[in-house]
Formats: sequence, C-alpha cells, structure tokens
Amino acid sequence: MDRRHLRRRKIVQILYSYEMQKNNLLVEKDEFVIKILEKKDEIDQIISHYATKFPIDKIPKVDFSILRLAIYELVYEKKNSYKVIIDEAVELAKEFGSQKSYSFINGVLGSVVKNLSHERLF
Repeated sequence: MDRRHLRRRKIVQILYSYEMQKNNLLVEKDEFVIKILEKKDEIDQIISHYATKFPIDKIPKVDFSILRLAIYELVYEKKNSYKVIIDEAVELAKEFGSQKSYSFINGVLGSVVKNLSHERLF
C-alpha cells in the first residue's frame, strides 16, 4: 500500500476515535489532525451544506471522518489534485464504510469540487 494511503487511513482512524470518544490523546500526537479539527466547524458546515439528504448527526461517523479529511485537503491544504483526493476518500470508504458509503462520499465531494471550481462553496 502507498504510504500516503496508509497516512490517510491513520488520520481517518484518529478522527473517528475523536468523534466517538472525544479522545484528545491521539489527536495531540498528530499535527495534521489538529489542523483539521481547528477547521472542524467550517468543514462541518460544508458537509452539512452538500450532504442535503442526511442531517449531519445521521451521517455514519466513519463517513463523517473521511469527509472531514477529504474536505480539508480540497479546501485548505490543496496539495493534491481533486481527483486524487476523491479517489483516496472513495477507497477509504470502501475499506471502512458500508456498501453505500463510497457513493455517498463521492457525491458529496463531487459537489464540493464543482463549487470550488466556481470559487464559492455556498
């Protein structure tokens, strides 16, 4: 497995742990996760805006964690192409999520990217 994929897996696991237990022990050891959580409210607003069929509290926590990572990469980090970020998120969803997770995540991120290209998210 690619080391970048392994790194993303670890980040999703830490974000999931944080969401389930509000456990800061793992978070404090990972600067990237800290950066994501600093933008958590803004990222969650984006998720809420684009995942219109699901209230934010009904999105499975693992899907939510994958979306937080991918949206942070798309909107704030911008080091990889959107295709790479979405492909990675879809792979993580197939690995950790339910049978429908990958299509849900792909749809949300596709909508985010479409609006990013128009320089507006809302």
